[in-house]
Amino acid sequence: MIDTSTRRERAIIYGAVAAVALALMIIGLFAWHSGKSTEAAGAKADQLSAALRLAGAQVPDRDEIVRRLGDDGGAVCADPTGALSKAALQAQLSNGAGGPGTRPVITASRVVRGEALVIGIYCPDKLPDFQQFIDSLYTSG
Repeated sequence: MIDTSTRRERAIIYGAVAAVALALMIIGLFAWHSGKSTEAAGAKADQLSAALRLAGAQVPDRDEIVRRLGDDGGAVCADPTGALSKAALQAQLSNGAGGPGTRPVITASRVVRGEALVIGIYCPDKLPDFQQFIDSLYTSG
């Protein structure tokens, strides 16, 4: 097949496609930022900060909590008792070795209490199942 378009026509087409792509990226960026910082997200971040402070844990910056958890708990509430979430948590509760040297450890119960606080505030309907899971772990203290 013979290309019959001129160099000028191709430049116009490429420019138009680039302009549309840029416009969509800018619109997406503004939509993403506006959805992340709502008043509900701020209120839940304040509630989590107070709960962490009461539990004696280190409290992250409010803006960081809002960015990470939004108003729905983000990834923490997506599927807290799913197989992948359980495996990720159990991998964190290990001796830190890689590969075949990895061994589970008995960790302090306060380590998993932070995630339970997040779930209790952001997705309380999922807390009973998560609590049942963490009660099955061997913890101390």
